[in-house]
Amino acid sequence: LLSIILVTGFTIPTMSIAFADEKNDYRAVYMIDYDTGKVIVDENSNAKYPIASMVKIMTLAIAFDEIKKQNLNYEETITISEYAAGMGGSQMFLAKGDNYKVYDLIKGIIVCSANDAATAIGERISGNIDEFVKKMNNTAKEYGMNNTLFCNATGLPNSGEQYSTAKDVTIMMQHVLSHEKYYEFSKIWMENYKHPDGRITEMVNTNKMLKIMPECDSGKTGFTNEAMFCLSASAKKDNTRIIATILGANDSKSRFRKISEMFKFAFANYETKILVNKNEIIPCDIDINKAKTPLNQIYCDKDIKYFIQKNNDIKYTIDINIDDNLNAPIPHDTVIGKLLLINENGEIVDTANIYTKNDIEKMNFIDYLKRVIENRLFK
Repeated sequence: LLSIILVTGFTIPTMSIAFADEKNDYRAVYMIDYDTGKVIVDENSNAKYPIASMVKIMTLAIAFDEIKKQNLNYEETITISEYAAGMGGSQMFLAKGDNYKVYDLIKGIIVCSANDAATAIGERISGNIDEFVKKMNNTAKEYGMNNTLFCNATGLPNSGEQYSTAKDVTIMMQHVLSHEKYYEFSKIWMENYKHPDGRITEMVNTNKMLKIMPECDSGKTGFTNEAMFCLSASAKKDNTRIIATILGANDSKSRFRKISEMFKFAFANYETKILVNKNEIIPCDIDINKAKTPLNQIYCDKDIKYFIQKNNDIKYTIDINIDDNLNAPIPHDTVIGKLLLINENGEIVDTANIYTKNDIEKMNFIDYLKRVIENRLFK
């Protein structure tokens, strides 16, 4: 274990802040820093409510995960079932029996909250919607969403009890945002989609935050009479990405206004410091068993970030944990351990894989002989 202590102060601010003085016109709100999960605003975040179309955030999360696992691919075509084509509410107006690319169906879910596309994706992944719902609920447990129950892939009502919380919605949005491909679709405001049979459907993004706030590049709305007006959105400014969720707003405008106020508050009061850059060379001096020379250069596969209130100093430790029982030779760009960013309370704030920058060569007989001679001479 190699520990590097880096100190720039000692104040860590309290991050849970509520807008207590204003009259609430919503059921719950929750806001976090995307990278660290630090809570900025928390009001009634664990209360269970229906979330309408925000259910599709989980549908998307599973779809992106399946693509990452190579169980699904964007160019694959899906034949639309009668059940999927018959979905009501928001839709792409998919035709029964026609073939659509996974790429287009995912776009439809993200841009216009298409229920027919969400159902088609669920049927493809699990064979039928009942099995897909089981997968949704199992995935929710894996994500740590402890107060959520799904009954379908769309959020349409009258399918049984279905609920989540502002905190749980934010958790699943955090997973969707981890897939870079998502942003290719989430920034689309309007598109005329051409169906395989030549029909045109105008798809308009339901997330008006894209027009209200330039920093906002993603989000998912939801509305039913039971759920009222809901929204989970994300915005990025400089190095800081924020996720904010509102459940049960009284009207559409108030949900967008509230989320906009929350984002402005976050960006005005908090910032993200990058302490170690992705691919930055970190000098070290670590002996590797059977290696000709010590390991002296490593790098991380991601930026190491610290989210903090503006104008506050921080105190932190960077621990470089090299795997046990490493033996040379080791090729360059090999994962050999973890880098941990630890705050003054002993909490792990961020982590990254550690890679070797150069090849670590194994000692040969001559190298062993030289080392023996050196040890005797300088003993």
